Amino acid sequence: MSQDPRYVVDLDQVRRDDVASVGGRMLRSARCCRSCPPAAVVVPPGFATTADAYRLFLTASGLDRLIGDAVAAARAAEVSLGAAAADIRAAFERAPWPAELAAAITAGYRNLCARTGMADVDVAVRSSATAEDLPDASFAGQQETFLNIRGEAALLDACRRCYASLFTARAISYRETKGFAHDKVALSVGVQQMVRSDLGGAGVMFTLDTETGCDRVVVINAAYGLGENVVQGDVDPDEYLVFKPLLADAALVPIIEKRCGGKAQKMIYTTEGGRSTLNVHTTEAERAALVLTDTEILQLARWACAIEAHYGTPMDIEWARDGRSGALYIVQARPETVHSQATAGTLRTYAVADKGAVLAQGLAIGQAAVVGRVCRIDDPRDIDRFVDGAILVAETTSPDWVPIMKRAAAIVTNHGGRTSHAAIVSRELGVPAVIGTGSGTRTLVDGAEVTVSCAEGDRGFVYRGRASIRVDELALAELPTTRTKVMLNLADPGAALRWWRLPADGVGLARMEFVIDHAIKVHPMALVHFDELTDAAAKAEIAALTQGYAKRTDYFVDRLARGLARIAAVQYPNPVIVRLSDFKTNEYAHLLGGAQFEPREENPMLGFRGASRYYSPRYREGFDLECQALRRLREEMGFTNVVVMVPFCRTPGEADQVLAVMAENGLVRGERGLQVYVMCEIPSNVILAAEFAARFDGFSIGSNDLTQLTLGVERDSELLAPLFSEQDAAVQWMIRTVIRDAHVAGAKVGLCGQAPSDHPEFARFLVECGIDSISVTPDSFATVKRHVAAAEAKGHQGDSQ
Repeated sequence: MSQDPRYVVDLDQVRRDDVASVGGRMLRSARCCRSCPPAAVVVPPGFATTADAYRLFLTASGLDRLIGDAVAAARAAEVSLGAAAADIRAAFERAPWPAELAAAITAGYRNLCARTGMADVDVAVRSSATAEDLPDASFAGQQETFLNIRGEAALLDACRRCYASLFTARAISYRETKGFAHDKVALSVGVQQMVRSDLGGAGVMFTLDTETGCDRVVVINAAYGLGENVVQGDVDPDEYLVFKPLLADAALVPIIEKRCGGKAQKMIYTTEGGRSTLNVHTTEAERAALVLTDTEILQLARWACAIEAHYGTPMDIEWARDGRSGALYIVQARPETVHSQATAGTLRTYAVADKGAVLAQGLAIGQAAVVGRVCRIDDPRDIDRFVDGAILVAETTSPDWVPIMKRAAAIVTNHGGRTSHAAIVSRELGVPAVIGTGSGTRTLVDGAEVTVSCAEGDRGFVYRGRASIRVDELALAELPTTRTKVMLNLADPGAALRWWRLPADGVGLARMEFVIDHAIKVHPMALVHFDELTDAAAKAEIAALTQGYAKRTDYFVDRLARGLARIAAVQYPNPVIVRLSDFKTNEYAHLLGGAQFEPREENPMLGFRGASRYYSPRYREGFDLECQALRRLREEMGFTNVVVMVPFCRTPGEADQVLAVMAENGLVRGERGLQVYVMCEIPSNVILAAEFAARFDGFSIGSNDLTQLTLGVERDSELLAPLFSEQDAAVQWMIRTVIRDAHVAGAKVGLCGQAPSDHPEFARFLVECGIDSISVTPDSFATVKRHVAAAEAKGHQGDSQ
């Protein structure tokens, strides 16, 4: 049937310059349909009414005069804006269709029925506002969408209601505020075949991480039923994260996160009560399952990249899956506008003045300063007592405290050192902390206003009252370049993406045990020997966590691989050094089911840890799972930038045994570019550096353990804290020696530790020794970069003299 091109145009016939005719929303749908053939982006077929159709409807019914009079009355305060808007919409709904316009829309609908092979095809009817002299005005979100519309009469009614939605009080007020003349704004109506996502699923995806602005990922949200619940935030959806740079290789599966949402309800079609849609509860099976398969996740991510490339800007995209055919569709695409990049490329520094009396002091973690009210918590079970944005004061922390720590403005503890849980987590979260005050819980009164400052060197202070805090921002482009590589220490996958802008040379230390502790929570041997578990409570909790996995051990491999992938993605293709698990036995025992598999030791720090576990019958099966996760990370997901590092390796013979077990699991040093490093944290690693270098590609100096074992000082001892120093002559001899001997043997050497951040002279010492890389926490990156640059510059000056 012939349709009048003045009033109706098929989406596949819309041109790039037709925004004044069909509006931004329909133009984008048309461009997705026509302009992304390499990725085969599929858009539901349909047509759009034109701006001329809208104007004909107004003039034929006299609505243009009525609108002018009603708006003028509202401006003059003769009637309220709400009353004027209601009168206008009521007039729209009474107005008859001009015969030629009704015929054009009907013809478009009949042609769509013919194209789809369906009589009275059900359609989605969406408004697409435009301004004839303002081609960039989209008026997004102000007009209506109607779903599950079937038949010519219902379609004409929905189109009329779309027209009327241009005159809600909100839309009129917006145009008045922006200075848009009401008679210059028109409305196109998009009519597209309804994707039966009520029987399948739908959702939204972004071509960047909306929390951090990281443009290297696609974030996909998914729920069952129609997509309105996801768009409106009425359901807890699944979330998938896909790493864009590896999508081009069809053999890889770079899905770095899959989170199963609650999905408590879904929106479906209905004919009850004159409604077209209805929310119903999902089944228990639906809530427990993921909406999308890996194949579907990757297809959507590739479409998202194609659409982003076409528009040249990050995009916010709605998608749907038809439950009858299983086909995926893109139903809307618009530029992403939520995430602000106002501080892109900058780092913040803090200065504190007008300080009150010192109430507590300890080690400074981070370099920020904040003001807040004290909230003392004695047990993480009291999380409901914590006030968001308060200063968390506690004796110490453990993994159970992380949900509270994430909500804190700052953290103060009585106990702990620079390698304590509180210190490490605070750095990862970017939350300032004062650790090891000894008396914070006694001297800081609950509810009192205090200032926490970590901006004054390696000592942190808690001051009475509200101090003056100045915040300065530094452009990352102004950071100096260095010959010595400066890398990052990362542990928490959930916080990793926030550091994507830092111009680091890679990740020098990714702690596997943090991923196991926070994302897995289960002892690997408890998964291997699940049927033999004697702790009924732990067994039930493990069963719940592993629900949906074919084998319980798959849970460990999957969660570990994806957790490490988030860290590996931050610096890809730069090297990311992943340290194999380095729990002590008492720490392993606290994992679910772990007590049954761990021996009791008097001194776990010097006990069954590191390399000794990996070939031992007590843990070998657990280590196999670690290897399987690393193999999936490198070979299936594509993160070949991952370097494996063996911790606490006491002898060359032990190194041989570990490398043999790794090879049996498919991780062969040198194959597929795999490099294997060893931690240098035991004096034997230095004494026998040449022998270790023959077995490993590099060393990473763990300055905390090396200092502890060289000086015989327990690293977290508060009594012996003055003796614990990486700058002790004996420790520096160890560092200088291993760098020299490793380089002679052709191996690289780096250092991961806090000392270069706190002491410029230590950074200078490392540079003078010729170290290849220094790895630090993200909050210390800029400081260390400057220290290293200054040391290198001084070294060049010395050479010239």
